[in-house]
Amino acid sequence: MPVVAVAATTETLPLVVRAVGNVEPVATVTVKPQVGGAITEQRVRDGAEVAKGELLFRIDPRPYELAIREAQAKLDRDKALLVKAEEDLRRYVTLKAKDVVAQGQYDETYSQAKTLEGTIRLNEASLARSRLDLEYSEVRAPIAGQVGSVLLTVGNVVKANDDRVMCVINQISPIFISFSVPERYLPAIRERAAKGELTISALPAGEEGRPPVTAELASVDNAVDAKTGSIRLKAASKNTDHRLWPGQFVRVGLNLSLLEGVVVIPTKAVMDGLNGPYVYVVAPDGLVDARRITPGPIVDDRTVVQKGLAGGEMVVVDGQVRLAPGARAEIKPSGQATAANGAARTGAVQ
Repeated sequence: MPVVAVAATTETLPLVVRAVGNVEPVATVTVKPQVGGAITEQRVRDGAEVAKGELLFRIDPRPYELAIREAQAKLDRDKALLVKAEEDLRRYVTLKAKDVVAQGQYDETYSQAKTLEGTIRLNEASLARSRLDLEYSEVRAPIAGQVGSVLLTVGNVVKANDDRVMCVINQISPIFISFSVPERYLPAIRERAAKGELTISALPAGEEGRPPVTAELASVDNAVDAKTGSIRLKAASKNTDHRLWPGQFVRVGLNLSLLEGVVVIPTKAVMDGLNGPYVYVVAPDGLVDARRITPGPIVDDRTVVQKGLAGGEMVVVDGQVRLAPGARAEIKPSGQATAANGAARTGAVQ
């Protein structure tokens, strides 16, 4: 039978684990008001890029300014009362030493002074709380990132810890690339990750002509997914040019290791049988043998053969359908073998 065969080669290959991943922001913040009131100013727009601490919204500050003035006035009043109470206490101490005043009058004066001290501490806390509320009336960005849609605008009345969202900020520089690989690669990943040598390349959809984005492995999930037999990984990219965007799908290549001196054949030469994977090997005299193999990693469109095949042996990559162990095959160029096999199949049908 005419077949297409190639020689198994012995090479050193980089082991790159391929996967499909998606882009995730390093941090996502849902901005909500911490105090109530009417929104009087909106500084942010849809899709804006904001810095940490930048003013986004301003809620009407007047009620909180009045609360500060009220708390300050109470504090000043009680401090003045405390001064008088302390003077009275000092005078009663002197009089008590001379046994001029009753013990009950002294105890009452002492109690008034101590009560005022506690009231002042309470007023100080109330003043600090009013100042904090005034600070919260300016809604600022807690992280640097990209704003999505602004959901509340000037004129809306909000309440403290409102269920409504003002906007959402995603941190996209740096950014995470999340992907899963089969669990069989976990030992090698952990070994290389401990040395800090693992990097990935990621190519967003629609950018096939551009060089891929390079990122460093940032984390390995703490458990293997029992349903899929895969482990989740995350890599961090600086993303200063904003090529990666949250939610985007990317093709990921994990540069795991170098495979030195391994036997490599085209993946399409590998067949699945009842006893496991095998290939058809053509001897120099044309005799065909079905050889069981132990396949290793797949690198692009080639498979590493760990056992069962030696470099230089001819393996069939096209025309396996009409072969059987012990048959004879004639190695032809790809086009001629395909045409001959087509003609043979047509004749068999007739």
